[in-house]
Amino acid sequence: MFTGIVAAVGRIESITLREGEGRFLFATATLSLEGVKPGDSIAVNGCCLTVVELSAAGFAADLSRETMDCTTFANRQPEDAVNFERPLALGEELGGHLVTGHIDGVGTVREYTAAGESWRLVIEAPDELAGYIAKKGSICVDGTSLTVNNVADRSFELMIVPHTQAETIISRYAIGTTVNLEVDIIARYLERMLQYTGHYNNDE
Repeated sequence: MFTGIVAAVGRIESITLREGEGRFLFATATLSLEGVKPGDSIAVNGCCLTVVELSAAGFAADLSRETMDCTTFANRQPEDAVNFERPLALGEELGGHLVTGHIDGVGTVREYTAAGESWRLVIEAPDELAGYIAKKGSICVDGTSLTVNNVADRSFELMIVPHTQAETIISRYAIGTTVNLEVDIIARYLERMLQYTGHYNNDE
């Protein structure tokens, strides 16, 4: 589990593709890898990846075809900046919200404008995720826990404060940027509960 509080910004050092799958080598910059070993998990742009190899500058992870198809990694290039977060340990402060690191879909930046010292960010979600996004609810965008300011059809609005701008890759977004989205896990469980009890039908 993760919290959506980005610990460091690093970059993709190299990408090796083979039959739709990929090995990514990440340079972790200021992210501490103390105690990390192969088999451990690290969230990269919100996607929980398994460390397969450690290097002096970072780590390597293998991305399956499923991961490549369901996230933005298929469109990423060497030198692209990425967000990092190590898993939440029991007893640690939960600063954001509970995040699984399992990407639900890919959104697209539609607006990004200054709003005083903050920035107004509007992202369009895919149809299948729109129903899980609620005003004043939580959403994880590229591994960053954010509060939804408003919703309109498939789009949702976020206010990005200066600290978040400085500590994540959000400052690098532009119109058309694609982002990894993970909706609030509570919404997922609520939907399943209502389906099981016969009070919800997503075909209606």
